[in-house]
Amino acid sequence: MLDAFDIASVPAESGITPERFAREIVPAARPVLLRGLVSDWPAVTHGRTSEVAVASYIKAMDRGIPTSVLESRNTVQGRFTYGPDMADFNFNHRNKTISEGIDQLLSVMDRENPPYVYIQSTPTAQYLPRFAAENRNPLLPPQVGPRIWISNATRAQTHNDNDYNIACVVAGRRRFTLFPPEQVKNLYIGPFEHTPSGRPISLASLEEPDFDTYPKLREAIAQAQVAELEPGDALYIPRYWWHHVQSLDRFNILINYWWGTPANPLENPALCFNDAILAIKDLPPAERHYWKTMFDLYIFQTDGDPVAHIPPRHQGGLGRHTREIRAGLIRSLQQAFLGRN
Repeated sequence: MLDAFDIASVPAESGITPERFAREIVPAARPVLLRGLVSDWPAVTHGRTSEVAVASYIKAMDRGIPTSVLESRNTVQGRFTYGPDMADFNFNHRNKTISEGIDQLLSVMDRENPPYVYIQSTPTAQYLPRFAAENRNPLLPPQVGPRIWISNATRAQTHNDNDYNIACVVAGRRRFTLFPPEQVKNLYIGPFEHTPSGRPISLASLEEPDFDTYPKLREAIAQAQVAELEPGDALYIPRYWWHHVQSLDRFNILINYWWGTPANPLENPALCFNDAILAIKDLPPAERHYWKTMFDLYIFQTDGDPVAHIPPRHQGGLGRHTREIRAGLIRSLQQAFLGRN
């Protein structure tokens, strides 16, 4: 259905160095298709050979620890989402080893309309300990660990992440449809607590869009970008960008890397947002207006520097942050949460 729309392609680059990635790509906060970034990985070589070859390569590393495997009927057309009344989901969670999940995928691979199987977001350090050493990401330090995703022709509903992300295709092909963060208002995002896989998702289908029910989805699609990845390609997804992922072949493997979560929860914007829901959302309108004014002025600085009239040494946390000022803010918040003066 999206083929009927003139959707822009994600800009593609090749030969990106770690220095350029850190200096230019990440600060630009725009998605970039990194052609051939991991084309020399042994996993990709096996993936290009055959499904059985890459399956054997992955299974040889498997420590045999059960992980979460999602299973769904063939009637869902690969779309893992809510059930009809949103009380439950249209798939089941099973505990299986990666090898058992792979064997299940191989066993239905040649069916015309197979059931859907999805080994989702499994950290390789724990489950496939040799993988990172044999398949190194050339742009990231080794402490940023890979996670593996294995499926047949599934569809991940539009969602976003609070971290930076590099997604690398090992086997099969993937199509990513991406939306800028501000398109949240047009994507009809579902509940934040009751989610299929931990992240809130769009309730609107991209493959079968229902513009009568979700009319603002047209505006989101007008702002979308699309990237199609072959084995060896990677996609940089800036934090907060919404993305819909289609696995296009009968056997697909993706490796992704997330990084950027602050070590201290007090510095995590996502937790700050949740606290604002608790502390501000249900205040009387006049009080919410006050806090909106405060956030606009002092946090988002929509009217310029709000403390330029104060000598720098007295600006405190509202001014330029030094290590000492940040430590003082953290200390005062910790004391407040612990109920100390």
